Amino acid sequence: MQRAAEPEQAAPAEPAAVPAARKDRTSAPLPAEKQLAQLAHEVSALTRTLEAQAAQLAQLVRVQEDLARRVAHAPGAAPAAAPRIGVFVDAANIELALDRLKHRVNWKKLLDYLSEGRQLVRAVAYSPVHEDPGVSIETQRFAEPFIDQGFRVVRKPFKRFSDGTIKANVDIEMALDIMEMLDRLDVVVLVSGDGDFERLVEVVQAKGVRVEVVSVGGSTASNLRHAADRFIDIQAILPKVRA
Repeated sequence: MQRAAEPEQAAPAEPAAVPAARKDRTSAPLPAEKQLAQLAHEVSALTRTLEAQAAQLAQLVRVQEDLARRVAHAPGAAPAAAPRIGVFVDAANIELALDRLKHRVNWKKLLDYLSEGRQLVRAVAYSPVHEDPGVSIETQRFAEPFIDQGFRVVRKPFKRFSDGTIKANVDIEMALDIMEMLDRLDVVVLVSGDGDFERLVEVVQAKGVRVEVVSVGGSTASNLRHAADRFIDIQAILPKVRA
């Protein structure tokens, strides 16, 4: 009797293939040279962007300026407001300085020179006068040059001291009047060479008002001259304002 055929044994399974190691997807850092090149490229791109924006801004400014000119020159357009000025004269100080030059000034001509192209709000001359009210102002040395010349003359009597000297200090009156008028002025014209006015100049400038000092160059305190926004030497304009 024949034996039944024995079933064939299955071939042993081959071991599963071991998966290949997963590659690290993190890229290696760029070399320093490439990093610098990339940074340079980014800076260059940013520079081009800024240049383009600057060009656009410049074009906008030109358009605005052109529009402003068109409006200013349009028929019926109101002219630009002239700067408002106030002229304040330390009469004794400036007249004594002119005496040393042996010159006299026509104060109407000087006032016209200072206010040319500007709106004159007030012109005041601060003059010491004789303590005797019976003495005519027309005979007063420091008041007479300003009479009927477009100035309001503020008079202050001389004071006599025990040593025989006489003096009339008008600094306080000038300073108070200037400060009270600042809201109506764009420019304060101070006609004096007295260095004591330096602090007044600084206070006026701090309020946003320009200060011009007018005096005789050689008789002007250097601190006052340097504090002013503009200094006008009367000697330089004598041909235009000489009496």
